[in-house]
Amino acid sequence: MSSSPQPIQSESASSDASRVAVEVNKPSVKLYGSWASSYTHRVKLALKLKGVEYEYIEEDLTNKSEQLLLYNPVHKKVPILLHNENPVAESIVILHYIDEAWTGTQHPILSTTDPYENAKIRFWSHFIDNKLGPSVGAVFQSVGEEQTAAVEQVHNHLKLLEDELEHGFFKGRRFFGGEKIGFLDIVLGCGSYWLWVFEEVAGIKLVDSGTYPRFESWLRDFEEQNEVKETIPATDKLLEYAKGLRQIILDHVKA
Repeated sequence: MSSSPQPIQSESASSDASRVAVEVNKPSVKLYGSWASSYTHRVKLALKLKGVEYEYIEEDLTNKSEQLLLYNPVHKKVPILLHNENPVAESIVILHYIDEAWTGTQHPILSTTDPYENAKIRFWSHFIDNKLGPSVGAVFQSVGEEQTAAVEQVHNHLKLLEDELEHGFFKGRRFFGGEKIGFLDIVLGCGSYWLWVFEEVAGIKLVDSGTYPRFESWLRDFEEQNEVKETIPATDKLLEYAKGLRQIILDHVKA
């Protein structure tokens, strides 16, 4: 028996079908961020470690988009993760969300078996975002006696981290997450490269070689990971950005 004739599909219909296929296959994950933002880099690195495909949207923070203001009306900042049209804001919150939303991967970034370890991770994450990070930022934004005081504060905070690595819960580990990068490695590591950039731009020394050997060893191992190299922008690009930003800040201080 001969087969019945098949309808001829028009070029426009074929084109429409292709567009539908493209729409269906578009990533359901979007990340709104800024290329120089260490908070954005945290999310990028976590998604990379999890093997999650996503669409990246670069935000102009001097002219914030309607989407940014819609998805994060409280802080109006990046990063923002959009998953199945549901927005999640604030990098620490996003990291928790990523680990809980994509549990079927081979790389959990937060331990789910030891509540005490999770508590330690949350404690030190809070320390990094509310103590160490602001003190490093103060060095970058100041000069003279104010900068000297800020540098001392950074040293005090790095000493606390060094003591934790030598005597605390994470003693003896290659990474805070064990043999693989974990939650706290992402939180600390995606901002630590600014130490070298700020040293160069501000003309000061934040990390003297040998002063914090465990922290330095951890940071070297972190920076050597392929996923990290693929996430963090080139140093010369960061230096150029930081020099321009510091000049703007200093001009504002003098005004």
